[in-house]
Amino acid sequence: MKHLLSLASLLLLAACTFGNTRPEPEVPRPVASAPVAVVMPQPKPRPKVAIALGGGAARGFAHIGVIKALETQGIVPDIVVGTSAGSAVGALYAAGNDAFALQKLAFQMDESALTDWAIFERGFLKGEALEKFINQQVAGRPIEGLKRKFAAVATDLAEGQPAVFVTGNVGTAVRASSAVPGVFSPVVIRSKEYVDGGLTSPVPVRAARQLGADIVIAVDISGRPSGKRNQGSVDILLDTISIMGVSIGGFELRDADVVIRPDTSGLPLANFQQRHEAILRGEQAGFAAVAKIKEKIAARM
Repeated sequence: MKHLLSLASLLLLAACTFGNTRPEPEVPRPVASAPVAVVMPQPKPRPKVAIALGGGAARGFAHIGVIKALETQGIVPDIVVGTSAGSAVGALYAAGNDAFALQKLAFQMDESALTDWAIFERGFLKGEALEKFINQQVAGRPIEGLKRKFAAVATDLAEGQPAVFVTGNVGTAVRASSAVPGVFSPVVIRSKEYVDGGLTSPVPVRAARQLGADIVIAVDISGRPSGKRNQGSVDILLDTISIMGVSIGGFELRDADVVIRPDTSGLPLANFQQRHEAILRGEQAGFAAVAKIKEKIAARM
């Protein structure tokens, strides 16, 4: 009897256990999937900024003032292109001289040291002294060896077209770019003759674009004719080129993002007497353009 009761108890317990058995909840398992690529937004490259310095004989000192104003506001171009007087200032700037160094050079410059009279030539001046001065200041480096990308624009006398020098001797290129017909003798480079770049590209905006500029700051120092009476032959010639440059330059300036026009009224074309005044006027015009330049740069970032 005792064994029967024990067996009955075990059967009853087993029945209760089997009756309450529930399936174990399924444990969720991760599903294998391909890794998710995280794409980080890439910042836009900084736009390449060029400064195109126009021709204007002794008024070219105004370019130094413009550069000075822009540098103090953190605007330093990647590309420098110059025509005539702009090529001389541009070459010295591209060589690594900042605005204050340029200003010091301007005040120390002896006009007579750049005057080499020509006899029985096709101009009053040879231009060799200018070439020598530029090469000394850039330490004999070629255009492609300067610290900033640089180009000087001259005019091919045979073709009547602009010629953009991006390699070779810096002084020779500046001399060719500055060879005002009748004042300087034409410059022969690789059997071709070149004269002042202002005849075809008074403010070299297009050349700056060709060199890869995204934003072009053009500095126009052509101004109006001097208006002086009883001018000498050199003054008359320079005024004539200035008048022509205003007309031609207007078409090219349309391609610039910002145009800076220093007040050049009353500034001489043929001597260095008012170089300090020219620098000051360039500085004033440069500061006036800073906000617009920064706006153009920010829009491309």
